[in-house]
Amino acid sequence: MDSGIGLLPAAAAVRRARPDADLVLSCDPDGMPWGPRTPDDITARALACARAAAELGPDALIVACNTASVHALPVLRAELEPRLPVIGTVPAVKPAAAAGGPVAVWATPATTGSPYQRRLIAEYGNGAAVTEVPCHGLADAVESGEETAVDAAVAAAAALTPPDVRAVVLGCTHYELVAERIRAAVRPQPAPPLALYGSATAVAAQALRRIGAEPDPRAAPAGGLTVLLSGRPAELTAPAHAYAEGRLLAASGAVRTG
Repeated sequence: MDSGIGLLPAAAAVRRARPDADLVLSCDPDGMPWGPRTPDDITARALACARAAAELGPDALIVACNTASVHALPVLRAELEPRLPVIGTVPAVKPAAAAGGPVAVWATPATTGSPYQRRLIAEYGNGAAVTEVPCHGLADAVESGEETAVDAAVAAAAALTPPDVRAVVLGCTHYELVAERIRAAVRPQPAPPLALYGSATAVAAQALRRIGAEPDPRAAPAGGLTVLLSGRPAELTAPAHAYAEGRLLAASGAVRTG
């Protein structure tokens, strides 16, 4: 679940690890973006998304949204666990910093400089030089699929990123959809290589561990795909097809709309 198509990287990571998994994608086009909302509003919207998905009886719920994980995770877990394991998403500051700095953390303006992100850096920064980079309009541009807007937002964030960074932490799940554009903008030359740290692969692995499922990329047959837009069964949105993760999901699972 996510406010929008930021859930695609985690869903695609689950699909790659277990092609036979049935997936439910629950997002909230009626309420997005969640970032400018109050914590109570975010929690209410996240609960609605989670409840809509939970009605279909999943084995686990991935909260594929940094904003919802910050504000709503305790409430989601209080309501749904232990019946339904809830896996949150945390920016990958720990592995990025452990490999050595300097590191940049790209996040939404609301998250950049927040007590939550500052605590994360203080606890897991490992003494590395960490620069927080506010990415104005990037999540919205990714959500719309408008390439010109994506390129402009990426370029603006790249201009705020120190040129000597070794790694960039993608602190919003939407950003993983345009990871290679970010890499090219921050480090136009191939050397030294720029490491990107997203959360999708680790979150997918944790979800499988929580339900006792082993990764099996050769598992068959292909699982189904259910899409819920503010609780309504639907097809994948047009912008989702603009990204490799969305195309993978559409191609590998029969979309159920009822």
